[in-house]
Amino acid sequence: MFWYCGQLQSGNTLALAGDDPGLLYGATLFSTVRVYRQSLGHPLTAWAAHCERLARGVDALAWQPPDWQRLQAGAQALSERYSVLRVVLFPDGREWIAGRSLPGDLAQCQQQGIAAWVAQRGCARALPQLKTGNYLPAWWARTQAQKRGAQEAILVDGEGNWLETSTGNLWGWQDGCWWTPADAGSLLPGVARSQLWTWLQQQQWSVGQCQWDGAFIEGLQALAHTNSVVEVVPIRAVEGSERQLSFDPQHPALAPLRQYFSHSERAR
Repeated sequence: MFWYCGQLQSGNTLALAGDDPGLLYGATLFSTVRVYRQSLGHPLTAWAAHCERLARGVDALAWQPPDWQRLQAGAQALSERYSVLRVVLFPDGREWIAGRSLPGDLAQCQQQGIAAWVAQRGCARALPQLKTGNYLPAWWARTQAQKRGAQEAILVDGEGNWLETSTGNLWGWQDGCWWTPADAGSLLPGVARSQLWTWLQQQQWSVGQCQWDGAFIEGLQALAHTNSVVEVVPIRAVEGSERQLSFDPQHPALAPLRQYFSHSERAR
């Protein structure tokens, strides 16, 4: 079941015209929303933040805005059935919402961590500040990582600096501070990244942005990636760099990142 242009549709087949720019060029914007307790109003669902990001993309590309009330109605209808919603906008204002379940191994990954592979240089997103349907570089990098036994890929710029993972943002612990790669227009600053940044500051934890070059990476003591679906997942091993890196998925510094999601869930 999915939602398209104001209606619930059965099955999982969406019919698009052969000349639809969304089909031909990946000309769509999307945001992936995890719905907590079947509520768009739950603080961790962050529905307003996802809509704001979509609206910024619509404005930046000068697209036709969607019917926002209709979009919310579709999300609400599907949230009764699915924990994860992919909300997609087309250039002419059409909306498409598809649902899915949480990853079956999510709890295990959150506790035991995952392995990551450093992708080839230059394998970065198109229009990285916008979450567009042209996701080929990130998708390809992740498939290459999986062929090597890793679960995630780390995207890098032309100089080899780490930017983000194929599905989320990076966080690294070093010298008593949580660091995330600097938002200089070359990565997608996620909704979960923004939430965690605010939480860490409110809890008076040191948090900063910087360029993740080789020297900085060598000094990392803990590593994780975040997005709105998986919350916080430690990265226990990194391959594909100059040497293999290993990290403790139970490092004590991960506690404040995890506490944000547990605190916000209890506070609801």
